[in-house]
Amino acid sequence: MTDRLLVLVRHGQSEWNLKNLFTGWRDVDLTDEGVAEARAAGKRLKAQKIKFDVAFTSALVRAQRSLDLILEEMGQTKIPTFKDQALNERDYGDLVGLNKDDARKKWGAEQVHLWRRSYDVAPPGGESLKDTVARALPYFVQEILPRVLRGERTLVSAHGNSLRALVMVLERLSPEEIVKRELATGVPILYRLEADSTVASKLDLAA
Repeated sequence: MTDRLLVLVRHGQSEWNLKNLFTGWRDVDLTDEGVAEARAAGKRLKAQKIKFDVAFTSALVRAQRSLDLILEEMGQTKIPTFKDQALNERDYGDLVGLNKDDARKKWGAEQVHLWRRSYDVAPPGGESLKDTVARALPYFVQEILPRVLRGERTLVSAHGNSLRALVMVLERLSPEEIVKRELATGVPILYRLEADSTVASKLDLAA
């Protein structure tokens, strides 16, 4: 039987996650804890005895470095890897670089909550989750999904919102459901797909 395996993992904690800042497309590195989270993800995947054929990541260093650390832990650093900004985090526009508490003081808690947790309301100069889905989903359908359906075991290291876009289509979630879905840093989610791309099984490798 073809093993149509797709593993999604959100990058480890970044420097700006730690400082409670809106990050978006700003290129910040992992914290020491983020490095440890990525290594732990690699160890958990290694324990599953998975051999990946291909990996995808974003154009941002926190996702790329997480991927490198995961593959290093697994002893699989030689597999083909593709990087594309289609998998980048949601662009938070004018909020980028702001502390989330400061943003609430400036615009009000209700408005900031609406930008962060609505599906189709974008912050000034930025993207809504709907916009992020519109960017990430075509790349997934054209570049990633065909490989999975051919039986290539595929790893994707990306971001909370770009991965939400993929989870939304894989699990057939509504806009209301996906905005409530939290994806923890450094926790691999294993999907095995049927030939028609529906999910046969899902395993969350939380510690």
